[in-house]
Amino acid sequence: MKENLIATKTFSFALLMIDLFLELKKENEFILSKQIIRSGTSIGANVEEAIAAQSKRDFISKISIAAKEARETKYWLRLIHESKISEINVSQPLEEIEHIINILTKIVKTSQQSESKT
Repeated sequence: MKENLIATKTFSFALLMIDLFLELKKENEFILSKQIIRSGTSIGANVEEAIAAQSKRDFISKISIAAKEARETKYWLRLIHESKISEINVSQPLEEIEHIINILTKIVKTSQQSESKT
């Protein structure tokens, strides 16, 4: 079976968000930690749903939701980083989410273009 790059990347990213969530909880940070676990793990869940989509329109919808969740996750990561609410270094997750956003955006645009041709 061929590896799906975005499914692999978003699953690995979800694991990274679980680790971050646990570290934030150790620092008694419960608000942003809950936001980051929800949005950071839902990216991959929506990608998985897109893979099993029943139509091109369904696929585009699910991938678009994944892209929105990725942008939300980027927002929470930036808040953690810039607010100094934690000393945890989120540079690597910020870099990774940027890659994920770029891939998802490209998938959405390409899929929308191919759908409009049909």
